[in-house]
Amino acid sequence: MSILWVVLGFALLVVGGEYLVRSSVALSFKFDISKMVIGMTVVSFATSAPELLVSLQAALSGSPAIAINNVVGSNVANIGLVLGITAMVGSIAVDKSFYKLNWPVMMVFSIVLYYFLKNDNVLTAMEGGILFTGLIAFLVYLIRSAKKDTVSEEVDDALATVSNFKIGLWLLIGAASLYFGSEWLVDGSKEIARSVGVSEAVIGVSLIAIGTSVPELAASVIAAAKQEKAISLGNLIGSNIFNIASVLGLTALVKPIPVTEPQILSSDIFWMLGFSAILIPLIFLPKRLQISRAKGFFLVIGYGVFMFLVFTHGKL
Repeated sequence: MSILWVVLGFALLVVGGEYLVRSSVALSFKFDISKMVIGMTVVSFATSAPELLVSLQAALSGSPAIAINNVVGSNVANIGLVLGITAMVGSIAVDKSFYKLNWPVMMVFSIVLYYFLKNDNVLTAMEGGILFTGLIAFLVYLIRSAKKDTVSEEVDDALATVSNFKIGLWLLIGAASLYFGSEWLVDGSKEIARSVGVSEAVIGVSLIAIGTSVPELAASVIAAAKQEKAISLGNLIGSNIFNIASVLGLTALVKPIPVTEPQILSSDIFWMLGFSAILIPLIFLPKRLQISRAKGFFLVIGYGVFMFLVFTHGKL
């Protein structure tokens, strides 16, 4: 039964996320916000909603390990699994803004998160506020420095003509799906953790993290298979920044998140830092500013090793 709840939870999170993105973008058009700003802020926040609801639900229901490892695991999956598989489908060209802005910002947020957790074994409301404030500052800088003619490929023009009734309906469907999806996913995952004899941290960093990364993986692989601009590395890095700063930041503001599982700080978070750090040598060696199929294969193998170690060391 717990597997059914997890599957239903995943399905509702995908549906809820999609409707929330649509309604948020349509609403933004109503307020005459530019497509560039919508793409950088509204879409990014809306696509982080499933992770946010799962982490909030986990923290509030007494499972902080799921809240933290949902984000840590999702960030590892975005690079090891999503980026790796997409590169294996077709090589990815890397923009210079990646190593000049996006990557350094992601590393700063990742290291700050590690410091906050290591310092006193809890992510406090003040620390959550610092992370979220940092994200707002980063977004303001991005919007101000972006060229005025920048157009986000994620924003659908057709959503500009949607009726108010439809927007309201989409918001309701999105909110309800995210609420029940997160509740069922967290409850089902806790049951699975108990039945297979692993800790909640293991379930958070594996099952839940992969589940919340599935939409990005599907979209990236489909685009790569069609030989369209497969995926902007910046979008994946942006997703990792949002996961730390908005998902954990906002969750900690609602309820401080204690570190209850030692392997979060002794192992899992170092994998997140490692996968993030290795991107720099990957994009420069041997061929500059490109992630080839071979590099993608290397990332996927690395992710497989991570999963193997998570489960072998995570038995209760």
